[in-house]
Amino acid sequence: MKNIELNDLYDYVPLKIYQNNEYFKFSLDSVLIAEYIKNPEKINSILELCAGNCAISMILSTKTKAKITAVELQEEIFELGKKSIEYNNLSNQINLVCSDINNIENYFPGNKFDIIVCNPPYFDTKSSHLTNKEKIKAIARHEINLKLEDIFKISSKILDLNGELYIVHKPERLDEIIIFANKYNINVKNIQFVTTKPNDKSKLVLVRCIKGSHKNIKIDKNICIENLNTFKNIFWRE
Repeated sequence: MKNIELNDLYDYVPLKIYQNNEYFKFSLDSVLIAEYIKNPEKINSILELCAGNCAISMILSTKTKAKITAVELQEEIFELGKKSIEYNNLSNQINLVCSDINNIENYFPGNKFDIIVCNPPYFDTKSSHLTNKEKIKAIARHEINLKLEDIFKISSKILDLNGELYIVHKPERLDEIIIFANKYNINVKNIQFVTTKPNDKSKLVLVRCIKGSHKNIKIDKNICIENLNTFKNIFWRE
């Protein structure tokens, strides 16, 4: 297939991932949010929203025996994820669904998940960042089909009580994340900023929320990418 590559999935040997050079490839964002999930070995069910080509779900498969459902809207990206799941023999653990996230309740009526994880589009349509002319990239990057608030609205319906929502985003959207979390009773519990170099400004923020929890936010120590030798097991050592 033209422009399709089979790449290593960072430190998670022997996992491989199919990617298309013309689309957005998985990035450090996906690796960090997958590592950020607390005690994955104790979880029974995980839902990944905005799954892309399933990097997060595949990384989580190395940490837990939980059933993982991954949802991706764009068929072209969905097909890459499907190929990767099959290549790595993960079809029994990861169920990849091609659907609009706003319709997800139709697939799991009455079901509740222990964990929801999401690496969403970062920019709203009014952002100063120019919307990419390539449709697939534009949908992955901008809130064309999914708004930030939608993630919390959907999660409030299908996340179990005391279930957790993990999201990676840009620090400048943190105020909105807290507002929506409070609105839908999935309150922010942990915030961790990520920098590339020790004295850099943070370009990413990792957020852990718990449905039905009290309002009490803990700001964890920054993670500096330059100081890491591996991405494995870098969080939750307290």
